[in-house]
Amino acid sequence: MSEPQAPPSLRDLESARDLIRTELLPTPLLPARAAGLGALLLKPENLQRTGSFKFRGALHKLLRSLDAAREHGVIAYSSGNHGQAVACAAQLLGCRCTVVMPEGGVREKQEGVLSYGGEIVLAPEGSDARKAMAEQRAAAEGLVLVPPYDDYEIMAGQGSVGLEIAEALPGVRQVLVPVGGGGLLAGTAIALKALLPAVRLIAVEPAGASDFWQSLRSGERVSLPRVDTAADGLRTQSVGERNWPVLKALVDEVVTVSEDEILAGVRSLLWREKLVVEPSGAVTYAAFLAGHVAQDVPSVAVLSGGNIARTYLQQVLG
Repeated sequence: MSEPQAPPSLRDLESARDLIRTELLPTPLLPARAAGLGALLLKPENLQRTGSFKFRGALHKLLRSLDAAREHGVIAYSSGNHGQAVACAAQLLGCRCTVVMPEGGVREKQEGVLSYGGEIVLAPEGSDARKAMAEQRAAAEGLVLVPPYDDYEIMAGQGSVGLEIAEALPGVRQVLVPVGGGGLLAGTAIALKALLPAVRLIAVEPAGASDFWQSLRSGERVSLPRVDTAADGLRTQSVGERNWPVLKALVDEVVTVSEDEILAGVRSLLWREKLVVEPSGAVTYAAFLAGHVAQDVPSVAVLSGGNIARTYLQQVLG
């Protein structure tokens, strides 16, 4: 099946959800328990299959390329959550899977890929290096490439998060979504702006990986030479080329959070909300907790993943 040449429509998102529905775990909206956060509901994608939202897009991409994926195998590049999602989806569908991951990456995420039968190839740090290696292997070996975010079919699968929010809480006024490469944010934006045009869509990223904030400020897609944050899932150097026009058109605001604010968010999620959330997934809650967004309107914070490194968890418990 040929790849789409334009961003997915609302109908495309609905079709994607219908396709992946049987394997998907629709996540609930949970009221925040921490004092002062009464207007906030949490969308815990840390409870999704493989521990993150990434399973939605990975499964959709593989189902759309299933014959070729089964015949030739698939390859992905990932800091961890996307790799686990692709490996899990490949195992479910009977495909061989290779994942290019960073040297010195989160060991627990590497273990997750292996547990789903995936093969790991290590690349130097930096999202661009992983991407280049995966593309070279795909071309040389005829593998089906499953990008982590810069892909319309991935975007459509991730958009099921936005569909679930709109259907569960039509009165929501603002939605906070983490942004790394922008697949989740773009898909969620398409869904929410189509179904709830008045909703305020706020992207959240670490101050040490603020490529999207800088991109919106300059009006052009910015690529950072390096990033520095404990939120390993958001260590992209730029948002995806396909995602950027969607994000530029539909996102209302982007805020950044410091490393201390992220740590405080992970701690509060653990102790107050009883949820284990990794730094990348906690940035939205951290932004709300730190007062960077409106506190008195019905809000949803997407918690994008829960695959936390043991070393970071020790810091949280510290």
